[in-house]
Amino acid sequence: MSTPAWIGSYRIERLLGAGSFATVWLGHDPVLDSRVAIKVLAENWCHDLRVRERFLDEARLLRRLDHPRLVRVHGVDELPDGRPYAVLAWADGGGLRDRLATGPLPAAQALALLGEIAAGVAVLHRHRVVHRDLTPGNILFASGPTGERVLIADLG
Repeated sequence: MSTPAWIGSYRIERLLGAGSFATVWLGHDPVLDSRVAIKVLAENWCHDLRVRERFLDEARLLRRLDHPRLVRVHGVDELPDGRPYAVLAWADGGGLRDRLATGPLPAAQALALLGEIAAGVAVLHRHRVVHRDLTPGNILFASGPTGERVLIADLG
């Protein structure tokens, strides 16, 4: 897979991750001088209308919920080849999968993190949404003015 130079109006810096349904790129918004994550539906799923609609439904849902514990959606658009993409807030602290790759977390830190994850999932449950893919790869960290925040991403 080659790195695109641009996706829409966003200059692509590098690949953040790839799964069976989508690829996520780190992009730069030259107008706002900020980084974003851009999630692009995988080419092999582009013509499956059910998968395509689920991809867009997730973006719409996260945009509507717009909660500090959930990854924020800035917008959606479509590539020239017809694949939809979602522009997301960039989680500059990486993901839980990367942190666990270096070894287990200390018990106190793990328990605190579990409380944060549960609080994020509770936001979804209050809106009658079930996260269908809660894995370490979908727990992200973003820095903010009051410290690091846990974000729930990729609803599955």
